[in-house]
Amino acid sequence: MPTPTGKSTRAERLAQPLAREVAEQVAADHGVCIRPVSLRRTDIATGRTEVIDVPCGSTLESRCPACAKRKRSLRRTQCEEGWHLDTEPVIQPDPPTDAQRAWVEQRAMVTAERDRLAATGAASAEDLAALDAAICDLDEEITASGLRGSVTRSTDTATAKPRRVRSTKRRQDAPDLPKRPMTRKTVGRAYTDPASGRVFRPSLFITLTLDSYGRVRSDGTPVDFSTYDYRRAARDALHFSKLVDRFVQNLRRVAGFDVQYFAAVEPQRRLAPHLHMATRGTLPRAELRQIAAATYHQVWWPNADTVRFDGDHLPEWDASAGTFLDPATGELLPTWDEALDALDENPDAQPHHVVRFGRQVDAKGVVAGSADADRCVRYLAKYLTKDIADCHASETTRQEQHVDRLLEALRFEPCSPRCANWLRYGVQPDEAKPGMRPGFCRSKAHRREHLGYAGRRVLVSRKWSGKTLADHKADRLAWVLNALGVTTGDDGQDDGDNPRPAPLTVASGSYAWELARPTDPDVAPRERRLLRAVGESLKRRAQLAAALDPEHSATPEQEAA
Repeated sequence: MPTPTGKSTRAERLAQPLAREVAEQVAADHGVCIRPVSLRRTDIATGRTEVIDVPCGSTLESRCPACAKRKRSLRRTQCEEGWHLDTEPVIQPDPPTDAQRAWVEQRAMVTAERDRLAATGAASAEDLAALDAAICDLDEEITASGLRGSVTRSTDTATAKPRRVRSTKRRQDAPDLPKRPMTRKTVGRAYTDPASGRVFRPSLFITLTLDSYGRVRSDGTPVDFSTYDYRRAARDALHFSKLVDRFVQNLRRVAGFDVQYFAAVEPQRRLAPHLHMATRGTLPRAELRQIAAATYHQVWWPNADTVRFDGDHLPEWDASAGTFLDPATGELLPTWDEALDALDENPDAQPHHVVRFGRQVDAKGVVAGSADADRCVRYLAKYLTKDIADCHASETTRQEQHVDRLLEALRFEPCSPRCANWLRYGVQPDEAKPGMRPGFCRSKAHRREHLGYAGRRVLVSRKWSGKTLADHKADRLAWVLNALGVTTGDDGQDDGDNPRPAPLTVASGSYAWELARPTDPDVAPRERRLLRAVGESLKRRAQLAAALDPEHSATPEQEAA
């Protein structure tokens, strides 16, 4: 209540909701991006410019709830459409256009002339350099014409590093796997019920976890912090994505066909990453357990168990030599390639780390259209909008201590060949640079929100649904425009009063696009843009509702009320 003088106190004012935050909440409730990106669109013919806001496209709910919700919904659609396909997805590239063929033919002529002159010695070094520059320009034109990849592979063998080849012989402590002849199909086997004649094409929902690092409580914290193997937990999290790749390879070899999958990575309560995977087709559970037990990934890196430099005693950068050296002896530290060469030459060398799955393998058969199928799809997308660390909130002191101990183990653990932590163990990182310091690697694997896992949260095989995520998004947009009766032109603009932004390129059709800064005079404040976007969203929803159900449609004012 106001004071007798009619003025509110500071505590009362602080208790009042902040208008700016309420605007963000209202925008998020109506599916509007709260961090829009302003783009300036210029009509090339008339020179008229206008600022258009596009969604930020964030996948994290903590940054933008509306964009994260749309991304999760798209992933659910992608999972549902590809899980129980009964026909092979057809993925055929479009035929090349005349312009694309002309660019490739011109590239062939210049390449042939360049090779002829180089072989006969009839051209100087300057002439060959000019032809090489012309070839580079042609490659850029070929890419700009819409062709994927490169016409030729790189032939510069002078600067290319030789590929390290290691023995593919299986470890003695890993069981062998059965292998079936491969068939070119992605659809699983169908079964017919003899009683009803109904055809079933079941699929699998598989859950894989990592091994134990020590006994844990019900809240995921260790029973004994001192005996919990945090180093192995950190290394397993860093290399978990490679282990998943090995599992998919072994799964396809045993199944005998190109198994397609949709997988999501999330942490357990003990903070170890584990995998939920929907696969098309089935395998016996005994074979799945055998595949998980036989799957491993060896990390052939230099040894990182003995600390050589710590505290203030750290390697120093020699600017003249462009390398790190021991500050006490002045000895140059071995480079990354030298350390790998020494590892190759040692017949008794052991891998830096071997990551394996745990014994727990859960596999559940799922039939298309069942309640289990819908429940599994929802579970796959459950944590996609959260950081790894936010999936299971730390509510107690023990949980906070568990996170802190894991982060401390990750802080000095090398995450890649370029990680600065290699200096701690007396090895120069690959492509070493001045300023590197152990414990301060900028990779996201060392950040609290990732807890060691820096890979993709969603893993989708190429032939899962025959569509990319952009294709699924385009399908939704086409459905909405069709319901509203809106037609689009060749330049991607509709015929309504509010044109859609074209693809985010420098020049698209008759428009040129550039990023607009918040400080530009023609860019409105963010709060005003949010309110305008909410109003447009309500208007579009009312139009869509009227198109779907004309008899019970509401006006924009009624929809807003």
